[in-house]
Amino acid sequence: MPQSEGGYVSLPAVNGNGGAIYQSTTEPTAPPSVFESMKRAIGQAIKSSPNDSEELLRSERLPVIVGGSRDRDKPGKTLTTKMPSAPTHTAEEAHLLGTMPVDPMDDIELRSVQLQFPNARGSILEACEQRRVPTDKGDVHVAIQGDTAKPAIVTYHDLGLNYATSFAGFFNFPVMRGLLENFCVYHVTAPGQEEGAPTLPEDYVYPTMDDLAAQLLFVLSHFGLKSVIGFGVGAGANILARFAHAHPDKVGALCLINCVSTQSGWIEWGYQSFNARFLRTKGMTQGVIDYLMWHHFGRNPEERNHDLVQMYKQHFERGVNPTNLAMLINAYIHRNDLHLARTPPGTPGTETAATTLKMPVINITGSLSPHVDDTVTFNGRLDPTNSSWMKISDCALVLEEQPAKLAEAFRLFLQGEGYAVGTLQKLARKISTASRSSSTQIELSVQ
Repeated sequence: MPQSEGGYVSLPAVNGNGGAIYQSTTEPTAPPSVFESMKRAIGQAIKSSPNDSEELLRSERLPVIVGGSRDRDKPGKTLTTKMPSAPTHTAEEAHLLGTMPVDPMDDIELRSVQLQFPNARGSILEACEQRRVPTDKGDVHVAIQGDTAKPAIVTYHDLGLNYATSFAGFFNFPVMRGLLENFCVYHVTAPGQEEGAPTLPEDYVYPTMDDLAAQLLFVLSHFGLKSVIGFGVGAGANILARFAHAHPDKVGALCLINCVSTQSGWIEWGYQSFNARFLRTKGMTQGVIDYLMWHHFGRNPEERNHDLVQMYKQHFERGVNPTNLAMLINAYIHRNDLHLARTPPGTPGTETAATTLKMPVINITGSLSPHVDDTVTFNGRLDPTNSSWMKISDCALVLEEQPAKLAEAFRLFLQGEGYAVGTLQKLARKISTASRSSSTQIELSVQ
């Protein structure tokens, strides 16, 4: 069937007159309706002369499109006497259009745009130097990020995580990348919790929480560190608090997130005991994953950040050794109290060994975290003259959900303690200038 350049096909001839072929109507090449199919079948049933197409080619009469009934009824309505066709251009227009690419998207493809601070999680693995530090309870994995001549920050992760999954996103945040130019970070990972760790032997006695804290002495001695800044989350915060309480001269400041200072309650002990048993016998079950997600994100995390939740679920399913995690959970639920007290030693009604942390402490939690009450209890045991309690809104996992607010709080905390004051002030001015310029550009674009 003949087809025009504009994508319209003609209906068959209604009568023997070849010149009247195009006087009936035209239709586009879209899928025909039932009514159009009936018209086409009737038209094919009527035999036309074999010379119709030749007469059509010899005819000089232009095809006519018959308008609708509404157009014919309107007085003075001029009917369109030309068939729609593909757009045509003059020689000048064709020359101008010839300079444009065939695909307009090729002209605006972002090929040369580079991020000043790439926020890829894999970049922390490439930027860190991996070390194995021997201790009295086995080797400890330590990842070094930064110049070892700079002041040291020691990090410790939470349950189900390691240094890469816990701190990669936060320390690759632009503000923290600028901050790390003045510090060296030592990421400590609990035994058997690093990426691709082999299953620990069955006769291996996993260290207690006090033993894990004592292992940090071997780490500091191995790298020749006299004093460090502690940065811990969850179980890691509890370990760093124990180390700071036992060795106050080794810790200059502490930044603790979701820190628990008491022993485990009956509900926590019961849930975690079942989780440890399932991890040993059945592996990573859905019940264990749900509890870990609650531990890190609180309730209904999908409503806040669905992609982040899925990433953590995939990590728990594929990137965690279940047997090794069961040993760490068992050590965590059998922890003892930190024995911290705000009142001075010797006060009637207090324990003899109960003292508080002497170094500056910033105690941080998220408003949606299930550990808010634990941080309040921990804050009540700290000296109010050198400690601060901070609750960040609209988040539970502060490192991932509110990295900008946490980075700013950590920067101000270090600046207040006299660490790299001049450099941190320059960094603050640079960040504020960048934020003001970006807001000004947004206002101008809106106007």
